Amino acid sequence: MRESVQAEVMMSFLVSEELSFRIPVELGYETRDPYAVRLTFHLPGDAPVTWTFGRELLIDGVGRACGEGDVRIAPVDAETLGEVLIRLQVGGDQAVFRSGAAPLVAFLDRTDKLVPLGQEAALDDYDTHLDEVLYRILAEEQSAG
Repeated sequence: MRESVQAEVMMSFLVSEELSFRIPVELGYETRDPYAVRLTFHLPGDAPVTWTFGRELLIDGVGRACGEGDVRIAPVDAETLGEVLIRLQVGGDQAVFRSGAAPLVAFLDRTDKLVPLGQEAALDDYDTHLDEVLYRILAEEQSAG
């Protein structure tokens, strides 16, 4: 059985209203962490930066504004499924990315075929890997702090 879904999407990094540039973003989903998706941003001149957040947040954000705190996702135009804004915030710093909705929906469709939404808890090994994932997150936070 396949255990992960990967995709690469070009997104616009919106530096200001006048300045933006396109960057590759890797989308990732793994059955060992079935509630989460990972977006790895490849900014020019910097090491890749990975954000992990709820798959359901990305699903909801394609169609309507949602999210609180560090991750907020919303369609650019609520009437159409054209583009999506992803806002990531750490303290007072914020990064905004614009993506076409279609590649996000295609990626999410592939994750749903691997683990249908609402069926995440049915994975036998999920609880086994939860401690491993939490340990990794805590280790990353401690090394960054």
